[in-house]
Amino acid sequence: MTAAIATAQGVGHTRIHGIGAFRPSRIVTNDEICEHIDSSDEWIRTRSGIIERRFAEPHETVQMMSVEASRKALQRADVDPGQIDCVIVATVSHLLQTPAVATLVAEELGCTPAPAFDISAACAGFCHGVSLASDMIRSGNGKYVLVIGVERLSDITDPTDRGTAFIFADGAGAVVIGPADVEGIGPVVWGADGSKFDLIRQNETWIDVLDMEEPEMPTLRMDGNPVFRWASFEMAKVAREALDRAGMTVDDLDVFVPHQANMRIIDAMARALKLPEHVVIARDIAYQGNTSAASVPLAAAALLESGEAKSGDTALFIAFGAGLSYAAQVVTLP
Repeated sequence: MTAAIATAQGVGHTRIHGIGAFRPSRIVTNDEICEHIDSSDEWIRTRSGIIERRFAEPHETVQMMSVEASRKALQRADVDPGQIDCVIVATVSHLLQTPAVATLVAEELGCTPAPAFDISAACAGFCHGVSLASDMIRSGNGKYVLVIGVERLSDITDPTDRGTAFIFADGAGAVVIGPADVEGIGPVVWGADGSKFDLIRQNETWIDVLDMEEPEMPTLRMDGNPVFRWASFEMAKVAREALDRAGMTVDDLDVFVPHQANMRIIDAMARALKLPEHVVIARDIAYQGNTSAASVPLAAAALLESGEAKSGDTALFIAFGAGLSYAAQVVTLP
């Protein structure tokens, strides 16, 4: 008789136990950006809603920012690093292709020998990580999982590209996810539309770079108008589906935390969803810029720190970006 494989024993519910953020020290104004592109402070504010953004100093590496955000999240969750069963880092700007920066983060925090890996889903990466962590705990493959969204996009942004130079920024956000008595993380709605692969992308492959007579760092390029239309209208449908799958309506929401891509996109989504006046909308982009995978946890942390949102509030997370990839889920804020 063949022996049966044992089934891992998980839990019924999960939630976010703690959140932490790290914002780089250097503040970059629109006027500084305009030293390299033909634009103005007024145009940038009107076009994107960005007043200033954060760029990392040389010592504020992807690893350092991840560790600092994670320490805050662990402290607020009252979870020791040794209790972490997995570390997931969402990023597109760790410039060492392998090994994963998550392994270094886990080692510095004291989470070793927990498995640690990076995921690349661009701006949607953090929300992907939240879903992976929640499912991992439900399946019995861990009790506490650390999820980090981190970017140093200033390293891969062309300061002379008028379409992207004013948008991207740096920072890190982290959450500790673990078991709960009641549901704190709703079903994920996620996907990708590879037919729009070229709308946001690295401008050159590494093979192309190596073939150059004078190799240059690849940088990000974006076709802004079609991305704006896609995000503004298609993502509202994804948000509604996430609410439906969580058994909720917009009236049940306290907080809306969309990816901080562009203030006009945030406003368009809020209108399309017909959010009630009581729903607090994250607008962290104004002073942080677009930090890709870090933007949702940074924006959520900012609302909690300011008191605009509070522990126990029901929030809708949604993020979208290169790929074009997207993910959304309803969560209870820690």
